[in-house]
Amino acid sequence: MKARDLTILIGIIGIVLMMVIPIPTPLLSVLLMINISIALMILLISMNTQDALQFSIFPSLLLVTTLFRLALNISTTRNILSKAEAGSVVETFGNWVAGGQIAIGFVVFLILVVVQFIVITKGSERVAEVAARFTLDAMPGKQMSIDADLNAGLINEQQARERRQKIEREADFYGSMDGASKFVKGDAIASIIILFINLIGGFIIGMAVHGLSFSESLSTFSILTIGDGLVSQIPALLISTATGLIVTRAASEGNMAHDVTTQLFRYPKLLYIVAATITLLGIGTPIGIFATLPFAAIIAFAAYRMQQNQTKQMQAEEQLVEEQEIEEVRSPESVISLLQVDPIEFEFGYGLIPLADTQQGGDLLDRIIMIRRQCALELGLVVPVIRIRDNIQLKPNEYIIKIKGNTIARGELLLNHYLAMSPGFEDESIVGIETIEPAFGLPAMWIDESTKERAELTGYTVVDPPSVVATHLTELIKRHAHELIGRQETKALIDNVRESYPALVDELIPSILNVGDIQKVFSKLLREKISIRDMVTIFETLADHGAYTKDPDILTEYVRQGLSRQITLQFSNQGDTLRVITVGPSLEKKIAESVQSSDQGSYLALDPVATQTIYQKLNEQVNRQIQSGHQPIVLASPTIRMYLRQIVERTMQDVPVLSYSELEPSIEVQSIGVVNL
Repeated sequence: MKARDLTILIGIIGIVLMMVIPIPTPLLSVLLMINISIALMILLISMNTQDALQFSIFPSLLLVTTLFRLALNISTTRNILSKAEAGSVVETFGNWVAGGQIAIGFVVFLILVVVQFIVITKGSERVAEVAARFTLDAMPGKQMSIDADLNAGLINEQQARERRQKIEREADFYGSMDGASKFVKGDAIASIIILFINLIGGFIIGMAVHGLSFSESLSTFSILTIGDGLVSQIPALLISTATGLIVTRAASEGNMAHDVTTQLFRYPKLLYIVAATITLLGIGTPIGIFATLPFAAIIAFAAYRMQQNQTKQMQAEEQLVEEQEIEEVRSPESVISLLQVDPIEFEFGYGLIPLADTQQGGDLLDRIIMIRRQCALELGLVVPVIRIRDNIQLKPNEYIIKIKGNTIARGELLLNHYLAMSPGFEDESIVGIETIEPAFGLPAMWIDESTKERAELTGYTVVDPPSVVATHLTELIKRHAHELIGRQETKALIDNVRESYPALVDELIPSILNVGDIQKVFSKLLREKISIRDMVTIFETLADHGAYTKDPDILTEYVRQGLSRQITLQFSNQGDTLRVITVGPSLEKKIAESVQSSDQGSYLALDPVATQTIYQKLNEQVNRQIQSGHQPIVLASPTIRMYLRQIVERTMQDVPVLSYSELEPSIEVQSIGVVNL
């Protein structure tokens, strides 16, 4: 334990012991001066803090100082009643305030207690209670604001984490202040009780025990009671004022002195009105012009000087802004900043601004948060921050989606309508504006509010514009997920696995594979919509086979076999039967014979006629399965799967190609079509 920690512990224990152990009178005077000094220091710190959290220890400090003050009250009461003395500090305060007149001393003390208890303590307690309540109520809104800024790219993950921690600390602080303010109230009540104990008990003990006369006992114990009350109430008043200052401080950029000078004297013209009012008060009342004119002149001169300073400051700021703009244009960094390309961008016309404006009921930012979470769960991919901005060059109801600065999709919305998609048969009573559903390219129509209920009863799928955008964006992210994962993103995923499985990661990287090799495997898996969330299994498989080959295609095939349970459940839809289109022996043989090897790896070398024939055969089987209501899945042998996938993805990107080794033995495979040459 450090000496500083030990000192604090001894001090707290000493405060408790002061309540039961008699304190020598000279030491008591020293402790009373320390109490006043601590209270004054706390008040000055409260005035100079820019943020309440800079003095977050204040609630605990308030308890300790209150306990210290009560311990001193008990010690002075013990000395007053037992010895009829309490040290030079108490006697000096009593004689100085009373001034030889005990009644005046009591009146001053009572006024001080009233100000402390009714004005400052009650006000601070109420403000602390309200501040705690509003701080807790505002937490969800502040959290949503942070998430919105994070999604918009205004802040990064570290800044968002710091802001969330600050919100939690503010809630804890104001909650603690709400409870700690009760200590100040209790201290004020205890001071009044101790006052009557010292006065009445001392008066009786003075005559009964110390043998003093009535007048001597009244004079002695009245002065000691007043002095003791003042010595305790002055620090209490300072601490109560500090409490009020802490809980009433709003958001500002400076301390109290800075805020007062910049805000109270922000409008110099108003000081001219004050000066004129003071002058008229001297002319029209018995106060006299000679009493008010000098003060009015000082106020008017101060207003004139402040106007001059404000004018100079505005000119200096304008000149500084102009110089900065010129310097930015000239500097080479101004061009470098234009080279930044956002991973994902969502731009929309001015007519779609209500989608993203929370004040108009837009929930696009919240939907994007859910999209990122959904992609993390389904694909194991941390989707980069999606940049959202309006674009006046677009049509009012148009939006575009970009990946790495290139437009990959666009769409058009009608905010006051709903998108209705036919269940397979048309209802002539459902009338709307014909369009194409952007995510899947299905025929649809925009219908108004009055037609919505009838369309739903007819069997149409009806969605609102925000859901259309969210679905379109989600599908595009899944389709282009392999483009969003680079080496930096892969490194972040590796570091996340390292926290729980350090031995596995240290064995694999960099002795067997580097980050680039793993990124290529991740990209190939995501290209076929295979989730990389089970990274432990992926890394285990790469560690087993990475020592024998560095070919990313072959490593990907091994990984797919390692993820056989996941792949089986994904494409069988949790069922016991998997309906597939199998590859016939002639096609298997043709593809196997066309595989060529080179120093860069293996590749497929098919002549155009054979390639076109394979396209036609596959397309026939795929269309047949779609018409029968089944998801088309092609099943091939492990040796040719990746080469067949290269053929399929050029025209049928969404058709999965699996191999026998990627399926669990428990799954029943049913062939509903064969592709042969």
